[in-house]
Amino acid sequence: MISADESVSKKQVCTVIPAIDLKGGRCVRLRQGRAGDETVYSDDPVSTARRWLAEGAAFLHVVDLDGAFQGRPVHAKQIADIAAAISIPVEVGGGLRTEEDIAAILKTGVARAIIGTRACERQAELAGLAKRFGDRLAVGIDARNGMTQTKGWVETTAVKAVDLARRAVDAGVKTIIYTDTSTDGMLGGVNLTAVREMCMVAGCDIIASGGVSSVADVQALRALNMPNLKGVIVGKAIYDGKVTLGALIAASA
Repeated sequence: MISADESVSKKQVCTVIPAIDLKGGRCVRLRQGRAGDETVYSDDPVSTARRWLAEGAAFLHVVDLDGAFQGRPVHAKQIADIAAAISIPVEVGGGLRTEEDIAAILKTGVARAIIGTRACERQAELAGLAKRFGDRLAVGIDARNGMTQTKGWVETTAVKAVDLARRAVDAGVKTIIYTDTSTDGMLGGVNLTAVREMCMVAGCDIIASGGVSSVADVQALRALNMPNLKGVIVGKAIYDGKVTLGALIAASA
């Protein structure tokens, strides 16, 4: 199996990572994470994963949306099927609230597990998790107006995103997936200021998410000249045909 670090380090500085969001067994996209504002794109997640591989993806981001809302993994079988069907590493988040859940999802063949709510609510345990799972663990920080959101973006906490990032890095976490939830699914561009701040604050690899809608967005991220900005996740824009995955990958090189 290809490790997460190996895949990212051998590609361009800002790897373009297509996303698959799973809800009810189907591939969907939500506007700003709202469960009731969804667009269904496919009933076959495996075929979707193969499509992004065929179009040049070097990495895949999968979110178990039902898991995030319910607080436990729901799509483990579909995730295992995706990991088995493609030759690139897969990272997975959504509903991973216990060590057992993290270990189980990693056993499905994915390269990296992402914890968000667990990381925010039980920060004191981050060091132990980072020690146990090493590079196969990432922290997902989803934020609106700089404040961390949890439980599928349903709750906005009093924890500043940058403070959680500092705590995660101090605990030994090597990768942070940072999502600006106000821009996610809106096709309105990336919050460059927030991404730049996160990169400066966190001394680890950062993968940005939210708002990518064009080649110009990827170019703007690269123009930040942040060495630790290792990737950018894209979803709605490529599903809606606003831009091709290949064009985004070309812009990131």
